[in-house]
Amino acid sequence: MIIKPILDRIFGKFYKEYDFLKKSYDVLKGFGFTDDNAIASVCICRDEISQTVRSHVKRMWGEAFNFSSLAGLFTAGKTGLKAFISHAPKVDGKERYVFYAFSHIAIDENENMGVCKRKGLEKSHACGALCLFLNELSGGKINIRLDEEDIEESLLKRRILRELKYGEVPDLLTLTKITLKVIVEDLENIIEKVVEPKKADYAVISGIQIHGPEENYIVPDEAYVVVDGEKKKLEI
Repeated sequence: MIIKPILDRIFGKFYKEYDFLKKSYDVLKGFGFTDDNAIASVCICRDEISQTVRSHVKRMWGEAFNFSSLAGLFTAGKTGLKAFISHAPKVDGKERYVFYAFSHIAIDENENMGVCKRKGLEKSHACGALCLFLNELSGGKINIRLDEEDIEESLLKRRILRELKYGEVPDLLTLTKITLKVIVEDLENIIEKVVEPKKADYAVISGIQIHGPEENYIVPDEAYVVVDGEKKKLEI
């Protein structure tokens, strides 16, 4: 596949999407997580081309709680996370949660970032929400007013601007990496406030979802498990 040498050159390590999710499931089994005793969640972009992650997670873990918003930002807050953990099975006196978190970007066979094909569209873009934000940055005029008719994009711009230096206009790949950092940081912040390590084990698995010309891939990033309050890095 022509995209694989491109991904290898840009990222070094990557997996076909299903292979990554299956590997994560197998690794977590070694820490006592199974589809019978754990509940999974996904925090990804709303884009239809991103939903393959949900399909694979469902295949392995069963129906997953959906934290998704534009660009994959975690905006569900304490209420959303409390709802998620309240649905977890209690097996042998323990609850187990799995958090999957991904930003995403398209890459075509000519190495054009953000460019993909959709059904009936020869040229489309992903992540569209980030591309829109980047266009505003490039134009030098950002509207950070909270638009009640466009709440998620408003929150996206406000949150990511906090990570940029004044006047900085990153390229789309850099912005995608920054977005992943934001997703994980915001998720971890609420986990720290809501999850009780004495009663629950949990795992956080993150990365960048890549939409290639023929299929999706995952570039792995931070992944760890917390068992009995002890954090351990996962090798995926």
